[in-house]
Amino acid sequence: MENETLKLTSVLADPTRFSIYQYIVSNHRAVTVQEIADQFDIHPNVARLHLTKLEDVNLLDSTSEKTGKGGRPSRLYSLSDQVISLQFPPRDYQLLANIAIETLISLGEAGQKALYEMGRKFGHEAARQAIEKERTSISEMNPEEKIASIHRLVLAQGLNPEIELIGEQNLRFRVYNCTFKEAASKNPQSICRMHHALLLGIFETYFGENISLIEENSMLAGCKSCDYTMLRLS
Repeated sequence: MENETLKLTSVLADPTRFSIYQYIVSNHRAVTVQEIADQFDIHPNVARLHLTKLEDVNLLDSTSEKTGKGGRPSRLYSLSDQVISLQFPPRDYQLLANIAIETLISLGEAGQKALYEMGRKFGHEAARQAIEKERTSISEMNPEEKIASIHRLVLAQGLNPEIELIGEQNLRFRVYNCTFKEAASKNPQSICRMHHALLLGIFETYFGENISLIEENSMLAGCKSCDYTMLRLS
């Protein structure tokens, strides 16, 4: 465990390598060695070394893709699905979360309801704390400022989001990373419903409770992202 931690921190200690990792995270797609070389103005061999180092510590995965031009297949690098955790000393919060979730689910309908209500409550609380931290109030924020604040909040939660305003009333919200993926793989319906409630709580805090948050796509169903539309109800 300690050797893995030291290896991971050593890999990310390089500023260029860390920037490459952030670039891949923010672009939501696989990249080639040549793209990284061009983007960071480095030699392709150096770019390949950085990408290989990131793959060695399971931050990236790679696949081969034929270019159709002959020669060696191009290698594509994308974010790994593996969870990486740095804690000193080690803590197993995932196990604690699994125990709590399994306990609630075992209670049947009452447990499911509690899970949903707590998700929504934590969404409200997270949004209120974010607004207080920015030293402003909802009444002082225009729609663009609210969107920017939500983006910062859910980015800090690890969701890797995209948010866009549709007209004057509605929003399209897309996330490329599920922070509850491991738990959701065991109890997908319950966890996704709870996460939906958490997001609903966030949006309600910013836009009022007269809204609807509609899920259109889910990563658990094999989609590239989880997509939502927030509708203002008349």
